[in-house]
Amino acid sequence: MASPYPDPASEADWPRHRLDRDYRARDCVAPEVFDRIVRDYRKRSEDAVRALGGITGRRYDPESDQELDIFGAEGPGLKPAVLCIHGGYWRALSRADTAFMAPALARHGIVTVVPDYDLAPAVSLTEIVRQMRAALAFIWHRGHVFGIDRQRIVVTGSSAGGHLAACLVSPGWQAQFDLPAQPLHGAMPISGLFDLAPIARCHVQDWIALTASEIDALSPLRHLPEPRPRMAVVVAETETAGFHRQSRAYADTVGAPLLTVPGRNHFDVFLDLADSDSTVFRLLLDLLE
Repeated sequence: MASPYPDPASEADWPRHRLDRDYRARDCVAPEVFDRIVRDYRKRSEDAVRALGGITGRRYDPESDQELDIFGAEGPGLKPAVLCIHGGYWRALSRADTAFMAPALARHGIVTVVPDYDLAPAVSLTEIVRQMRAALAFIWHRGHVFGIDRQRIVVTGSSAGGHLAACLVSPGWQAQFDLPAQPLHGAMPISGLFDLAPIARCHVQDWIALTASEIDALSPLRHLPEPRPRMAVVVAETETAGFHRQSRAYADTVGAPLLTVPGRNHFDVFLDLADSDSTVFRLLLDLLE
């Protein structure tokens, strides 16, 4: 299927100052607002962990020794699960900032799985993507031990996490982890990045150091899901222009609905997953059906 996204090569040839403006996520909020939202990630996540308990610090990848946490798996039977991947432009935040949705999901009988990954620039984006694929493989192969129904796993994530979520539905890697062609029941990337060519020409390249082969291999718009799971794409109303272009392009190309969330910015839209009355939360529930 041809992509309606502006030719990545042509967008990547735009002046750096324009690409910096279009992909500098923090420009959509004042610095003090950004700081408050990031503090909310951590505080709400700490509150969630205290309230739920759960299985914490479970190593999912022997190569990197990275770990994940599992919340809401208690009780009889196997439950659907949401694999939730943090953002931070691949260089910041952690699973400790990403458990805030677990109580709301648990009230609906849904398990939350929150993985860590090594951060750039200490590792390449290729390695970060590999780690997230290893996390999914761990859940798919071992999920029954923790009360997870591997036939109903949905992945979501915000910003860089949205990119990584889309990388998990892309084809061509699953056999390396002894997975079926499409192990996911659904995917809902939030405020993600789906073609990396412009990213390699803006300020993000200063820490992500993308190679030409990575731009091609790790751009979900160039590797569309086959077979396609249930999908939706979410973007906040007040995103910078690059995130709007990429979200629209990916949604149109994979044939998924695009939800633009009014009154939300690049950072607080993720917190809607903690609100069972929000449109974003209800959309996630729909994908789990």
